[in-house]
Amino acid sequence: MTAIADQWGIHPRQFWLRGEQPEHLVEYDEQSGLWNVYGHPEALRILNDPATFSSDTSRLFSDTIDKSFNEGNLVQMDAPEHRKLRRLVSHAFTPKIVADLEPRIAGLTHELLDAVADQDEIELVADLAYPLPVIVIAELLGVPSSDRHLFKQWVGALFENRPDISLKRDSEELERELAEQMGQLQEMLDYLRDHAAERRRRPRPDLLTGLVQAEVDGERLTDNEVVNFANLLLIAGHITTTMLLGNTVLCLDLNPHQAARIRADRSMVPAAIEESLRVLSPFSLLGRSTSAEVEIAGQPVPADQLLMVWIGAANRDPRQFAHPEVFDPSRDPNPHLGFGRGVHFCLGAPLARLEGRIALNILLDRFPALRTDPDNPPTFIPSAELTGVKALPLRTRTRTRT
Repeated sequence: MTAIADQWGIHPRQFWLRGEQPEHLVEYDEQSGLWNVYGHPEALRILNDPATFSSDTSRLFSDTIDKSFNEGNLVQMDAPEHRKLRRLVSHAFTPKIVADLEPRIAGLTHELLDAVADQDEIELVADLAYPLPVIVIAELLGVPSSDRHLFKQWVGALFENRPDISLKRDSEELERELAEQMGQLQEMLDYLRDHAAERRRRPRPDLLTGLVQAEVDGERLTDNEVVNFANLLLIAGHITTTMLLGNTVLCLDLNPHQAARIRADRSMVPAAIEESLRVLSPFSLLGRSTSAEVEIAGQPVPADQLLMVWIGAANRDPRQFAHPEVFDPSRDPNPHLGFGRGVHFCLGAPLARLEGRIALNILLDRFPALRTDPDNPPTFIPSAELTGVKALPLRTRTRTRT
């Protein structure tokens, strides 16, 4: 990975993918006014202490962020509101409901791969890793999976054109960039708002109807809460699995010996997925704000500061992981933070793991030879916050010399 990080377009901020270690575990960036946290124990402490490290980072940008975008957004919420809203949707991701999706996930995987079965090369993201999870989450929510080209467009605009986060930038410039990004997001919210309004008139057996009809302490969710909640589920419900599946296949390609072991012993597939979540953590960055003055790794941090918790770097911390640069599916224990930790642990993690396990097994079954193409290398999402392949061309047949 180190030798080809630049060639594949991995974001320059992701130094851990270039074999580098941070100079300090916690450091203050004078230029941006942000605190960067890189260590695993430090990140774990922050994620497990929501009272001291708030998820509501928007309060530090009170003059530039439209608060309506945060209503119902679990990512930006603290207790008790977070606990109430999370409880509403948790019933849709119970172990039984997730397990019952297995036949549908397997059927979709075969259907998608049938369409490219006779090709010498497939593009994993476009052919499988993106459409599979987006169809599953769209069907759960109750929106047309045939609109997935719109979701891809909106999510791309949201993550690939994000303005640099800073507390010291010119407020008018930052406000203008945020307004532009929110304008792109508004299209997606308007789309979901139309579907939510239709569910109020004609309920269906889907998750969006459940949100429209749900009550918290005797009160119905507002339109903004329903729409922002559904938006988060739609985005997080597919992008995590898209990156997880692509990253795992890439890790196997980069480690042919491990790939051979996993092909021979499929019981290792779940462990391979967990190790890929550590080595190539899909969401490499989480934000938190300090509610009080606190000390982190011996560094005093005042109240009302914005922390950038670099999950990708924490998952390469040599204090926690021996030989952190090595992809080792036998790693045990493997306490990676790829799905977060604490009260904000990824709600859809069981579904993402199930989709990844089923799809990877079927992929390995159907394509005994599956390798990257030196003439058509993978590309990565151009974002510091995400670590995932944007395109992953794969050869499906062994080529012989003539």
